[in-house]
Amino acid sequence: MPPPRRAVILLSGGLDSATLLAIARRDGYESFALTFRYGQRHGHETDAAGRLAEQFGVSEHWVSEIDTRLLRGSALTGQTDVPQDRTLEQIESGIPTTYVPARNTVFLAFALAWAETLGAADIFIGVNAVDYSGYPDCRPRFIDAFQSLIAVATKAGVEGSGAPTIRAPLLDLTKAQIIELGVGLGVDYSLTHSCYAPNEAGAACGRCDACLLRRKGFDQAGIADPTTYA
Repeated sequence: MPPPRRAVILLSGGLDSATLLAIARRDGYESFALTFRYGQRHGHETDAAGRLAEQFGVSEHWVSEIDTRLLRGSALTGQTDVPQDRTLEQIESGIPTTYVPARNTVFLAFALAWAETLGAADIFIGVNAVDYSGYPDCRPRFIDAFQSLIAVATKAGVEGSGAPTIRAPLLDLTKAQIIELGVGLGVDYSLTHSCYAPNEAGAACGRCDACLLRRKGFDQAGIADPTTYA
């Protein structure tokens, strides 16, 4: 029997990336998880990534440090207040202050390098339809453009010997659909963390964009939200 295909999973510790791990397991991949510390306000999400990597038994979980000075200019990495209590209409219009400059471009570049090193067939990223309107690096055009880059920027791509493929299986799903899928695949969402502005104990604020979208997703899915809110 041939060895399983390898995949690099971008694992933030949030709801979407937890579902990615479950999908990769379902599809028979050997998973290698990649998490980043890049100057976030807190480490709760990174801690969640560690819990998820352990639960899913990934072959390796790498936590990469990025110089915090490179990704400034965001409410997630600077002193700007995280927006709270916005309506869904406000969340869905414009690019929010929580946008981190070129974050997914940087993350995918690291993932691509590791995938080539490992001989991994695929790179999983958890972008989805809910993020289209806000974050430019969560849109289909971005994924397509980066896939084109892989074809000309890697040894495997130039030689035609199996360059990694970006997998974005959540791209066309709502948060409710993602949750339903994950629950069906055995994801324990109590291990995840989504909040942009938790308290010191890690309890979610319940008021930032991430919390509001998470709550809406569980409500629409008709599934109890296991999140601890402040």
